[in-house]
Amino acid sequence: MPTPRYIGRFAPSPTGPLHAGSMLTALASWLDARAAGGAWHLRIEDLDPPRCVPAAEAQILDTLAGWGLHQDGPLVRQSTRTAAYEAALARLGAQLYPCACSRREIADSSVHGIDGPVYPGTCRAGLEGRAARALRVRVADADITVDDRLQGAIRQNLARDTGDFVVRRADGLFAYQLAVVVDDAELGVTDIVRGADLLDSTPRQVHLQRLLGVPTPRYLHLPVLVNADGEKLSKQTLAQPVSAADVDALLDPLLAQLGQPATGGGALERRLARAVQHWDVGRLPRTRAVLWQAGARPSASSPASSAAVSSGAEPAHQPGQARGGSALEQP
Repeated sequence: MPTPRYIGRFAPSPTGPLHAGSMLTALASWLDARAAGGAWHLRIEDLDPPRCVPAAEAQILDTLAGWGLHQDGPLVRQSTRTAAYEAALARLGAQLYPCACSRREIADSSVHGIDGPVYPGTCRAGLEGRAARALRVRVADADITVDDRLQGAIRQNLARDTGDFVVRRADGLFAYQLAVVVDDAELGVTDIVRGADLLDSTPRQVHLQRLLGVPTPRYLHLPVLVNADGEKLSKQTLAQPVSAADVDALLDPLLAQLGQPATGGGALERRLARAVQHWDVGRLPRTRAVLWQAGARPSASSPASSAAVSSGAEPAHQPGQARGGSALEQP
């Protein structure tokens, strides 16, 4: 049976301009796709309208174009894909159940897991007259193993580590875990290259992939960039925005953070071609976080910093966040 063609993607949330950390992911995912002779798609993850900044999408697209990172195929926006997510919920059927629990109730009656409180299954057997708030998917008491191309084997027992998790939130919005699985499957994504802050979310996504009967892509979780305080670069930590004008100054420093050789001078197209030619996953730092040092070789962050970005959220545990952490998954 022939190996499917490499299909990758970059999926930013339009909550602000790109910064060095998000450019690192964009660059690495593009290089991995191009080095494999594959396609690279772009998806705007605008699931959470209150967090979206009106000008951010245009800024993101302008920056990627200015860096020479051109997508294949049409731009996808999650905000236009409600019907696909509804259809996925219908397919999950009896694997779902309504949940009436508040965050406080869950926190008061649960233990701490890999990504916040482990849902104790309070509403599994019924609501007992209470009003439904969210929809949860049942998990099994069995190990799920993800063989990450960089981080190695990651093993979780969802019943122990997360509990049944939310696929539709109390505010009616679809959870990141569901949307990303549906979108990647429809696009035919074979390889996902993203930040290690989402590594611990991956077994939940594999669980949904199995329930929906869709293929599991290969995963490569890159170390995230952190500042001197060990905080992941993000809008919340006041990371400096990156624009098209920064490509000459930042391309080689970002490659250095990835353990890749410098491209030298010359036209951007030639520099990117050299970066593709020399792309080597074996040179990537095998850690979950590295200190952002423009113009320096990468430095693995402290264990505390790595722990700070291993929660599976982006950024970790921010109220109302759009990606897979507990703040979004609790009703």
